[in-house]
Amino acid sequence: MDSLQYNTSREPLIIPEYGRHIHIMIAQVMALSDREERNKMAKAIIGVMGNLNPHLRDVPDFQHKLWDQLFIMSEFKLDVDSPFEKPQEEILNTKPGKLPYPQNFPKYRFYGNNIKRMIDVACRWEESDLKKMLVSTIAVHMKKSFLNWNKDTVEDDVIVAHLDELSGGKLKLLPEQLPLTSSNDLLKMKSKNGNGPKSNAPAKKRNNRKRY
Repeated sequence: MDSLQYNTSREPLIIPEYGRHIHIMIAQVMALSDREERNKMAKAIIGVMGNLNPHLRDVPDFQHKLWDQLFIMSEFKLDVDSPFEKPQEEILNTKPGKLPYPQNFPKYRFYGNNIKRMIDVACRWEESDLKKMLVSTIAVHMKKSFLNWNKDTVEDDVIVAHLDELSGGKLKLLPEQLPLTSSNDLLKMKSKNGNGPKSNAPAKKRNNRKRY
């Protein structure tokens, strides 16, 4: 019982995927005083690491990755000649900055950020037939998004009001652009694409009778 060792009392594994033996081998190499011997042993460990992960052979510069992992497992204390630039501990431990939350207009979240971006782009366009087509397309997409997350029908007046609010009064639908695509047609398109309501019709029972 005295020879038993528990992982809780051992040194933590820096890259557990390689197991404890690889970490022990790296520690033994670090204890060598002869630099030439350290270089020889380091290359041998790289070979073992490559054999443990044959899928890395299909990854570009997989040797570079193995050498980086070797230095990481030695806590950047291993002093050997590497064919690649030694990774920097400061860069590895640098925490990434926080990503900004991409919500532009949280009041009508069911429209999504892409609709708001399209509205912002359309507001910057000069008046033209192309802009009219873009505004009409945006309104149809707004109606489609509304139906995806809300009721089974929506009046065009609601979409027109939301478009006016989201654009700050800069985008208007012309009378000849109304009515928009009907709610029934949009729901049929959604159902055709597999996103519509599931049918309540009972499914056909499979014939599970055994044949002898």
